[in-house]
Amino acid sequence: MSGQSLLVPGTLSPHRNVPASIPRPEYVGKDAPTPYTGPEVQDSETVEKMRIAGRIAARAMAEAARHIAPGVTTDKLDEVAHEYLCDHGAYPSTLGYRKFPKSLCTSVNEVICHGIPDSTVLRDGDIVNLDVTAYIHGVHGDNNATYLCGDVDEESRLLVERTRESLNRAIKAVRPGRQINVIGRVIESYAKRFGYGVVRDFTGHGINSSFHSGLIIPHYDDPRATTVMKPGMTFTIEPMLTLGTHEWEMWQDGWTVVTKDRKRTAQFEHTLVVTDSGAEILTLP
Repeated sequence: MSGQSLLVPGTLSPHRNVPASIPRPEYVGKDAPTPYTGPEVQDSETVEKMRIAGRIAARAMAEAARHIAPGVTTDKLDEVAHEYLCDHGAYPSTLGYRKFPKSLCTSVNEVICHGIPDSTVLRDGDIVNLDVTAYIHGVHGDNNATYLCGDVDEESRLLVERTRESLNRAIKAVRPGRQINVIGRVIESYAKRFGYGVVRDFTGHGINSSFHSGLIIPHYDDPRATTVMKPGMTFTIEPMLTLGTHEWEMWQDGWTVVTKDRKRTAQFEHTLVVTDSGAEILTLP
């Protein structure tokens, strides 16, 4: 694995403004969102709105990813995604969610998830996950992907490639009538081939008008995940695989989650809707 030094927190830039004309999610300005009490199965009108939100989120992530290079700060990536979302009439869902201060998450190397963009400078050989969610027409679209920065060592490159493949396999396992735990079973069995850890405490989730509806999508074979998938159900799958342990620690910022052994980790995510025959990805650019 790369001999890069471990990350340390950087300095946050000032709060980015969202035009007043763009509607905010209900949780902005609150300590926490109002608990979701609606259905996990969405009607066709809501799903169509989620296609729009998902497409914008995917394109915003792709635009930010174009700027990944040694010497670029994670704050710059936040700026790019923020401007893209606002320019397309979408609110950055993470901004103000439980007081998260930025418009996307940037998780570098040993950061599993929820890294806060700041003055951290990307280095040659880093891997960096971008997690972007768009809120528009009253619904959210959520996606993330891990990217290579410069010349990345083979072990890290394979981790990224295989984490992407674990998501692809999990999506193919989605079928109405199956229990949710088939998703984690597929991911975990694939990851075990390579000796990877599978993060257990951070999961996929239901998503619709709510950023996190309460539905949990584990990425390991959890016998408690017995909810049966139904057409119209919308949720994310977002496996987090590690080169070592699945155990984690959190920085003092209350957000940044790192592997306990500080080995590298990768993640990929799509928002899906269950169809009559499988799943449709809603976060395609």
